[in-house]
Amino acid sequence: MSGAPPATRTVLTTGANSGIGLETVLEVARRGFGSVGSVRTPAKARVVREAARRLGLDVRTVMLDVTDPAACEAVAARLHPWAIVNNAGYGAVGAIEDVEDDEAHQVFETMVFAPMRLARAALPHMRAQGGGRIVNISSIYGVATTPLSGWYQGAKHALEALSDALRIEVARDGVKVILVEPGGFRTGIWDHASGELEAREGSRYRTAYDRTQLGTRLAMPFMGDPKSVARVIGGALAARSPRPRYLVGMDAQAVALWHSVVPTQLRDRLYRVGLGL
Repeated sequence: MSGAPPATRTVLTTGANSGIGLETVLEVARRGFGSVGSVRTPAKARVVREAARRLGLDVRTVMLDVTDPAACEAVAARLHPWAIVNNAGYGAVGAIEDVEDDEAHQVFETMVFAPMRLARAALPHMRAQGGGRIVNISSIYGVATTPLSGWYQGAKHALEALSDALRIEVARDGVKVILVEPGGFRTGIWDHASGELEAREGSRYRTAYDRTQLGTRLAMPFMGDPKSVARVIGGALAARSPRPRYLVGMDAQAVALWHSVVPTQLRDRLYRVGLGL
């Protein structure tokens, strides 16, 4: 990477209080960048600062609700970020029929509109610095689709398409747009998803929800450490010519291959049998 030294380059990571976000702000600081993590409460800010202190790293925090347009503009104007890691999100689950409009809107507001809003706010500052990075945290489910989390997957598919368009649009300004597509990693997203499934009492999809939760519990011991994803993000920030996409995790590689070679009708049938749909 050429140009200004990393220490003069501010990297803003959203959703920084746990999981991939927390490991990313630490990795970014470890690589010498000016690391800033956005959180929504003072308590979450303390979690980030304490984690950094234990490792002897310098990480700042900012209060930010990524669904607040004015707050996004204000943070970008204050920080002049060289890079943004759009990580904020949650594991929205539920059959399409079980998810009401308000809930669906919130999923897209957080994981589609917010990343693009922050990118839009930061781009003038990136151009002024001669370039920058926009790293959007997608998922293997931005590449593949399974039942019972269609709104989450729809948001990630939308994020992928928007990132592809944005990457081409801003390339001449020296801004690199990068998608990171993790598989299953040990983060709080699974606890949130489990709580959502348990709350959908009386659903005609109850059997499928129960089987999904069982599958998640069985898979947890084999899930990766979010530090692995953070290292990929750090490498993409530091690279002179980062790749457009980073598929992270053996399970992500396997799911991508499965969806590329297994015919759609056969996949559908196997999902239905496995989940009792």
